[in-house]
Amino acid sequence: MNLASLLEHYGDSLFLASGGLVIGGLFGFFAQRSKFCLRAAVIEFWHHKFGEKLSVWLLAFSSAVIGVQVLILMQSLDVSAARQLSSRGSMSGALIGGLLFGAGMIMTRGCASRLLVLSANGNLRALLSGLIFAVTAQAALSGSLAPLRGIISEWWTVEGGSTRDLLAITGIGHWGGLVAGLVWFAAALYFSVRSGWGLWKWVGGIGTGLMIAAGWWYTYFVSANSFEVVHVQGLTFSGPSAEWLMRVLASPSPVIGFDFGLLPGVFAGSFLGAWVGKELKLEGFGGGYSMTRYIGGAMLMGFGSMLAGGCAVGAGMTGGSVFALTAWMALVGMWAGAGITDKLMDNATVRYQNRVAGTLANMKAP
Repeated sequence: MNLASLLEHYGDSLFLASGGLVIGGLFGFFAQRSKFCLRAAVIEFWHHKFGEKLSVWLLAFSSAVIGVQVLILMQSLDVSAARQLSSRGSMSGALIGGLLFGAGMIMTRGCASRLLVLSANGNLRALLSGLIFAVTAQAALSGSLAPLRGIISEWWTVEGGSTRDLLAITGIGHWGGLVAGLVWFAAALYFSVRSGWGLWKWVGGIGTGLMIAAGWWYTYFVSANSFEVVHVQGLTFSGPSAEWLMRVLASPSPVIGFDFGLLPGVFAGSFLGAWVGKELKLEGFGGGYSMTRYIGGAMLMGFGSMLAGGCAVGAGMTGGSVFALTAWMALVGMWAGAGITDKLMDNATVRYQNRVAGTLANMKAP
């Protein structure tokens, strides 16, 4: 039985949810084994180290771009109707949201997808941060923070269509997008070789990126073969996190779709990856200051992701792979916000350590 027959037999909702579960599971497994993390990549970049974490992110990002552009050139994918390109977008929301998200992921030591991956490995800090992220994202989507999000989003907008498509704006087309992906992949190979060989770094990084392309292709396949209206979408974690929160807290639950299977799939895939690597371990908070930092960071990420139109994966990789203008603006904001926050927190840590050292010295003085 082929995929079209399975779609007809089981229906759109179950078919989409099953695809989300499988693709999410593979994403979670590859991301866990490769230690895929935008935060770690940003820190290496701003500290001029260009090591393993940056190479893994570049492998994933370039693989996503190459995979998506190849599918489009083969006429196996059409993303023109995706919200990242077709609807009106907010440049102010993308930039400010990206800055807030970048700051938050430094404070929580991981982006939204990384928190989910770590939660499955037994990290209670990541679990609490992920819950606060979901609550804040829902508040920004349709709760108490929604008016503020709407105000910021209207400051600078761009219409959908070619004005939101970087490939159309620059005139390079999808062949140009593929070439750009290949250039980034070459850079990823260079940094990967320089930082040392690691099987899971290569397999996991590339596999993580290809799951972005798989998500785009799968939902497009359903939209092209369904009698109902099905939105073409890719992987993201802000919207699904808010959706799952409402499934727990409200009734009736949202309609089952791709996002329904995505989060459980990532959790299960990451758990399997940690079990294979013998990395399952319960971890908690180190103190009150640490907990405050994680809570504040999760709130910044939740609000920032809804402003930016997605998280580090949703806006950064999924939107970036189709060259959506707002996604690239959000990605720039994330890298800048994370770099600035990391610098500020480094300075604050040094001052705190100097204060403690001075206090201890005074206590020991006669």
